[in-house]
Amino acid sequence: MSTQKGASTSKVTTQTVVEMKHSGEKISMLTAYDYTMAGIIDQAGVDVILVGDSASNVMAGYETTVPMTLEHMIYHTSCVVRGVDRALVVADLPFMSYQVTAKEALINAGRMMKEAGAHAVKLEGGKPIAGTVKKIVDAGIPVMGHLGLTPQSIYKFGTYKVRAKEEKEAQQLLDDAKRLEDAGIFALVLEKIPAELAAKVTERVSIPTIGIGAGADCDGQVLVLHDMLGLNKGFSPRFLRRYADLHEEMSRAVTSYIHDVKSGDFPNEQERYH
Repeated sequence: MSTQKGASTSKVTTQTVVEMKHSGEKISMLTAYDYTMAGIIDQAGVDVILVGDSASNVMAGYETTVPMTLEHMIYHTSCVVRGVDRALVVADLPFMSYQVTAKEALINAGRMMKEAGAHAVKLEGGKPIAGTVKKIVDAGIPVMGHLGLTPQSIYKFGTYKVRAKEEKEAQQLLDDAKRLEDAGIFALVLEKIPAELAAKVTERVSIPTIGIGAGADCDGQVLVLHDMLGLNKGFSPRFLRRYADLHEEMSRAVTSYIHDVKSGDFPNEQERYH
């Protein structure tokens, strides 16, 4: 249940987020990868939880999202789903789980829904995957799109710099957004693109846009949970706002615990059984 003042306690669906765009209500989205964290942010009232393949970075310690497998994502998603009552849970389909054939993509999307309990899946890319998106949507599986900086393609781009600054790439992104909308996506993540371009996309499509480093005119915003809570000290892009410094707080707590164990102060008389 939501504890946020004024937040709805009704279940968020794909239709809910579409209606939020048309009513002018901003959409809040955060990542989660485990049962405990998912429960905390769900109870706080977040609208959408993304089980991102960013688990590769923040949970497994890889440099990119490329190593994540479908089995990894099914595991993380199933953990999150068990901790959620209200939020819409969207799971990333990982690299090479949907790029080979539309048939394979559909099978893998189906596994994410059936085995993990996801409410929707997210795919990166535009024109090359539009047909695949349509096939998945036609089978009854909701799809969220993702344009701009697409981390699964990092080896193709070779950089995490802002995308679509040049006119040609900006037009391609606008065209891809429309293609994906026509293919049936219910929402679109726009990552690390100029704010003016994100505003233009948001105005031109009827589905909600969710930005990360894409300015304030998107219909919603998403951040990686570990980044916004200050658990990850080594990542400080311009778009990141840290709402806590849990790295410092956890370090302090662990240091105190070690001290108390070494000194014999823990456990004390009240913390023992007799």
